[in-house]
Amino acid sequence: MNRSRGIDSWKSLDVLSLGRETRSMERTAPGPLHLRRIDPARNMRRFYTLAIQPTLFGGATVIRNWGRIGTNGQSMMETFDQPEQAERAFSRLARTKRRRGYGDAGVNGNG
Repeated sequence: MNRSRGIDSWKSLDVLSLGRETRSMERTAPGPLHLRRIDPARNMRRFYTLAIQPTLFGGATVIRNWGRIGTNGQSMMETFDQPEQAERAFSRLARTKRRRGYGDAGVNGNG
């Protein structure tokens, strides 16, 4: 390695971003949402978790995890080109689950 030349800081990984490079990473996505549905009469103990994770290319991924409480359950990831699309999908899924009887974990006997 030749250290006699100056370091080209524009090619360094430590250079500050130009602003447009990480704009989607700076967005505040909703935190993970943990929902539960417990109905002892039907032997039902379900969980549903939703989260949004930014991608490296400016999009976002909605991560869903569901199953019976006490198990790992199943997972699904859906990637969107725009973070706004992921946020709309997140809201739609949360609304649908709440309509079907799921409540926030730890609230009203659901946790």
